[in-house]
Amino acid sequence: MANLFDTLAARFPADQTRPFAWLEDGSLVTYGDMMAGSARFANALAARGVGIGDRVMVQTPKSIDMLMLYLATLRAGAIFVPLNTAYTSAELSYFIEDAEPALFVSDPARHEELAALAGDISVETLGEAGEGSLSALAAGMSGAWVTVAREADDLAAILYTSGTTGRSKGAMLSHDNLASNALTLVDHWRFSADDVLLHALPIFHTHGLFVGTNVTLAAGSSMIFQAKFDAEAVMAALPRATTMMGVPTFYIRLLAEQAFDRSLVGHMRLFVSGSAPLSAEIHREFEARTGHAILERYGMTETNMNTSNPYDGDRIAGTVGMPLPGIDIRIADPESGRVLPQGEVGVIEIAGPNVFKGYWRKPEKTAEEFRDGYFISGDLGFIDPRGYVSIVGRAKDLIIAGGYNIYPAEVETALDELPQIHESAVIGVPHPDLGEGVVAAVVPRAPAFADEAAVIAALEGTLARFKQPRRVYFLPELPKNSMGKVQKTTLREMFGDAFTA
Repeated sequence: MANLFDTLAARFPADQTRPFAWLEDGSLVTYGDMMAGSARFANALAARGVGIGDRVMVQTPKSIDMLMLYLATLRAGAIFVPLNTAYTSAELSYFIEDAEPALFVSDPARHEELAALAGDISVETLGEAGEGSLSALAAGMSGAWVTVAREADDLAAILYTSGTTGRSKGAMLSHDNLASNALTLVDHWRFSADDVLLHALPIFHTHGLFVGTNVTLAAGSSMIFQAKFDAEAVMAALPRATTMMGVPTFYIRLLAEQAFDRSLVGHMRLFVSGSAPLSAEIHREFEARTGHAILERYGMTETNMNTSNPYDGDRIAGTVGMPLPGIDIRIADPESGRVLPQGEVGVIEIAGPNVFKGYWRKPEKTAEEFRDGYFISGDLGFIDPRGYVSIVGRAKDLIIAGGYNIYPAEVETALDELPQIHESAVIGVPHPDLGEGVVAAVVPRAPAFADEAAVIAALEGTLARFKQPRRVYFLPELPKNSMGKVQKTTLREMFGDAFTA
């Protein structure tokens, strides 16, 4: 395949006045505007000395200009390196040292701090409302640019992993990795030029940047571009949308709104959920309220999307569906690598054109994470007789109590089924007799409910005794990252002495 941008551009509408994005201020960005805007930013990058293969590191608020910068980086043949806006200066020092970007683009509010941090690296700014030095530079540039030719395996982006275990690693994603996945999803999820995606996801992450944006472009469709998720703003925009991509937290918050019902979303074509597990209870509650079965899928920073529940057919709560076309999934023993029979729990391993090229400047770590050409995901799961994949947790989250393996997802599912519980997360912490003890953190439906004994008793008959939590803690909300993924490291810090204090 060619440069990812050329692959996408071949599918843009012939009529360049067609809408690409509606912004929150009511303004419209057409496909012609997007072509000219990305060209101006590509010219700005060239003016700042960015060349083919150079890294453009970006930590800015979500904005349409940031999206233009992403496309410009592709068109310039450079490598886009977006960073979570929550990263601190100490964390940024590591990323800058590791990636050695030719240009760092920051929030104008942090320019002084980051300019000092970046040393000899050029720093420009880009703000949420179109302000900033890079936007000003681009505004004076030509709206014409010839997209630089790239090969399929050339890098289009480096995305740093969340770093829950050790230092973050830069996942190297090629033009072909991203193009193949976008085209597969357009086909699998039936996107067309008539679709309007409600886009409230961050764009420093795979979900909002590569799934939401690339799929929209590859379908020649449109988006309603919102800076962040706000339930009221999302509900106001839904009548103009046909599809929405979100994390489970989005759907949980929408269900808390009385006005969110079938009459509001009856016209919608598709709701997609990912980036964190969607509980079966939320799946059922959403369908009962709206008539829509959320389509849950499974992806990773290193692989983009791997599996999806079907567009036509059963979207089974608690599963992430079947492997996408062209992608092979197998379940292996984590230690030996032996491929396991259907139905057995093991580590999920993935092969296909979506799988990344390895970790930036970490060849030894890359070699460790592949086995016979398959990427070892670190997620534990199984495949049922119908071919649906279920994830039971991360290998690092596996609890071993008294010699028994306990998968947190199984316990969380049982907890979420209880009428008193809205949401749960299960961890293992040191136990003097068992090695590890099961601890549950739960968000009750009624804020005043905090009956630990009642919760444990309610699980009798559902879970074997060794799987049942030995302690239950009640929280107003679970600690989550910006993509709605529960931060179990934080929970272990909070409750790590549950059995040893």
